[in-house]
Amino acid sequence: MCNAYEVRTKRQPWNKGKLIGQKPPLQPKHVWAIRTRLQLAGRVRDLALFNLAIDSKLRGCDVVSLKVDDVAPQGYAIDRATVRQKKTGRPVKFEITEQTRQSVDDYLRVSGRVPGEFLFTGRRGKDRCLTTRQYARLVSQWIASIGLDALLFGTHSLRRTKATLIYRRTGNLRAVQLLLGHTKIESTVRYLGIEVDDALEIAEKVDI
Repeated sequence: MCNAYEVRTKRQPWNKGKLIGQKPPLQPKHVWAIRTRLQLAGRVRDLALFNLAIDSKLRGCDVVSLKVDDVAPQGYAIDRATVRQKKTGRPVKFEITEQTRQSVDDYLRVSGRVPGEFLFTGRRGKDRCLTTRQYARLVSQWIASIGLDALLFGTHSLRRTKATLIYRRTGNLRAVQLLLGHTKIESTVRYLGIEVDDALEIAEKVDI
């Protein structure tokens, strides 16, 4: 009969065979490619989920926990929303672009979701939100559908996509910190993977 130590040593590590570490953001061409695929396939829910994930810059656990009230309190998508982050307990605001609002409205019309209900549900029933694992599987499917290696990307890739683009275009680290809901600027620096070369590239664009 094996003891507890032997059982522990035989158990495989959770990350065996997986690529761990920071997942890279998607490029704009990847975002549009996935949107096009989802539109052509008529995957109304997935398109709304993908667009909201990109716009909101939320962690996966917060994306799946969204309720209709958060983004469409009157039954149609609003321009800006505020949600409380599970990890920090702090509220964070995000914009909802026109194309995202349209995809959310289309989804609400098809699904019949109303205020008070979870926006995205899975196989567990209408009163239970999509799980983070189900969300991660969907992201892998979206990534693979455009020919990218799903092992290299993840749900954090969607969170980082717009934030990274905003930083590269503006160099405004404080703005990105607020949009991501980070409490410390150092967290944003690490999250974006900012290096000295990035800072120099921004500085070179400024003449004085």
